[in-house]
Amino acid sequence: MAEPLRIAMWSGPRNISTAMMRAFENRGDCAVVDEPFYAHYLHASGLDHPGRDEVIAAGETDWHRVVADLVGPVRHGKPVFYQKHMTHHMLPHIGHDWFNAVTHVFLIRDPREVLLSYLKSRPHATAEDIGMPQEAALYDEIARRTGAAPPVIDADEFLRQPERHLRALCTLLQIPFTDRMLHWPSGPRASDGIWAPYWYDAVLKSTGFEPWRERDLCVPDVHRALIDQCLPAYEFLYSRRMLV
Repeated sequence: MAEPLRIAMWSGPRNISTAMMRAFENRGDCAVVDEPFYAHYLHASGLDHPGRDEVIAAGETDWHRVVADLVGPVRHGKPVFYQKHMTHHMLPHIGHDWFNAVTHVFLIRDPREVLLSYLKSRPHATAEDIGMPQEAALYDEIARRTGAAPPVIDADEFLRQPERHLRALCTLLQIPFTDRMLHWPSGPRASDGIWAPYWYDAVLKSTGFEPWRERDLCVPDVHRALIDQCLPAYEFLYSRRMLV
């Protein structure tokens, strides 16, 4: 039996990663997992996030067990396994040996958009919360490990042409594209993290990728230092994005 394709989809928060999870789950041949390191991240870091106690109680706080699930048998024997990961959840003590068993893809979004969306659910943020510096570092590490540049998808460009991007991504992953990736039933999924009520309001109502629209990128001056920390990493990854 062929080894399943394990897709590690890396992003920061408030990206299109949950909608992308919907797209892959709706294929029919794909199992998904939603932020499997989140419980460990909250437990180990002590950070206060919405629903913190619920997330820790419902999740796996031992990162070794998380990794074992990510590289072990895929639920229902599905040939594709979409793993939605947040780059900031990868705390420094978490081992990376399992990286060789998965195919890495990166989702990026202008940090000004990320921040303005993030602040609606959590009133304070740091560059580390946004995850952009960690994402650039992970990209570098994975490119060195594999000897090849992993694909990078910019959320803004993706939403302008989702089908073209998905077709190009499926070609890179060597799996067939299906129109089922473009539309899905609205509502919650059993695969959603228990934090969905705090973060997934738009996705729960969605039946497909949101239409592209021009967004306000005016960030309050109090957050200027955060954006200045994140923009170089974003620009580095943006220069390596998929062109379709």
